[in-house]
Amino acid sequence: MAETLSVADMLPNKFEPKRKNRFVLAIEGIDSFLIQESARPDFKMGEKKLDFINSYRKISNGRGEWQNISVKLHDPIAPSGAQQTMEWIRTHYESVSGRAGYADFYKRDIQIKILDPVGTVVELWDIKGAFLTNVGFDSLNYTSDGDPFMITLTIAFDNCIFQF
Repeated sequence: MAETLSVADMLPNKFEPKRKNRFVLAIEGIDSFLIQESARPDFKMGEKKLDFINSYRKISNGRGEWQNISVKLHDPIAPSGAQQTMEWIRTHYESVSGRAGYADFYKRDIQIKILDPVGTVVELWDIKGAFLTNVGFDSLNYTSDGDPFMITLTIAFDNCIFQF
């Protein structure tokens, strides 16, 4: 006869899930407490299809690619999230003069730290060569109930290292 296991028998006694709201995102030039939401990095591996008669096989093409991440910031009056974001944008492109920046100026390293309930870092992502590809400064609305402004960043990067 089949044995039915209880959930307590299947899970370890010291099971503690990682929580989505326990993280610190560190971006040079942007205060960490302004960050409301961030994606963890996603990875996409390319594939190659090898045709043979009326069949095929798929293999990896050997080129993986890290996908862009999205980050949402609060935009308080002070310190201004919009001002901190614009300072980073100006290292990419200065709209007044039309001057573009060197990659060495606008690329930054980012760290995503996932925390346990007492604040110990239990997961660490090192993101290398990050730069902005899209910035949204939110919209104005007279019928809003006083919703705060949010800034949405789309960040591309060169490489990502999952430390632990």
